[in-house]
Amino acid sequence: MRSAAFPRPTILPAAESGPQVRVASVTGRPVPYSVAGSGRPVVFLHGFGLTPRTYSGAIGALAASGVRVYAPALPGFGGTDPLPPQGSGSGSGFDGYARWVGGFLDAVGLDGAVPVVGHSFGGGVALASAHALGDRVSQLVLVNAVGGGAWSPAGTVREIRQRPLWRWAASAAVDTILGGTPVSTLASITGDALRNTVRAPGSVWRIGDLARSADLRAEAGHVADRGVPTTLLWSRGDTFVPQASFESLRRALGDPHVHRVAGCHSWLIGDPGAFGRAVHAALTRSARL
Repeated sequence: MRSAAFPRPTILPAAESGPQVRVASVTGRPVPYSVAGSGRPVVFLHGFGLTPRTYSGAIGALAASGVRVYAPALPGFGGTDPLPPQGSGSGSGFDGYARWVGGFLDAVGLDGAVPVVGHSFGGGVALASAHALGDRVSQLVLVNAVGGGAWSPAGTVREIRQRPLWRWAASAAVDTILGGTPVSTLASITGDALRNTVRAPGSVWRIGDLARSADLRAEAGHVADRGVPTTLLWSRGDTFVPQASFESLRRALGDPHVHRVAGCHSWLIGDPGAFGRAVHAALTRSARL
């Protein structure tokens, strides 16, 4: 049940040229979030180990297209408390994250249906939210999202949970090098990841295991059956989320619109302008369907 009254968000200092940083209360706990722009509300969910601050350029570029972006720090990252462990009643799986997203929408007063954009792990959370929250999610834009559940070493398709941890780490390193990530951006990513790990190392490990074993094909099928307009944004050079996972997720979603871009897994951090244009095009296209 949605609460009839919401606490007034606290506004924290932020650079005038970037997104404002605010704090809302979700299940009685503080949640930092970034907000930028004006117009139709859009929710953006960040990737594993990062925070909305890492995506400030991408958030600003999307906001410049004429929408108001809300980007919360997901549980376990950026100062937001982790979800309770599995077995504690509420759960910390993707269903738990989806319920948390519903609480965040309540906390910032977004009662109507909103588009949700998610990158990487945040894409998995966005998909789970569309499945769990029904008509509160009007559109989906999944950017290099986890959830396809497949891995294809040497041409043999296997479950994604069988992919060795070292392959994930190696892919992340390759993505950073080949993507030409600017030093300033790399420092921001590294700093956010370290702060999150130091603050709650056990939680970060559990969330990492959830992300790398994500199989949301059943949820994707239900979302497709409901006719939620969905766009998959995919960068051609992604070595982090395997191509087989992307293809598997695409099939599970039925016939989503696919928009391919240049770059690696975190292309939107290095090229926020391309991200803003691509998401704006996806949202505009979906709104016409």
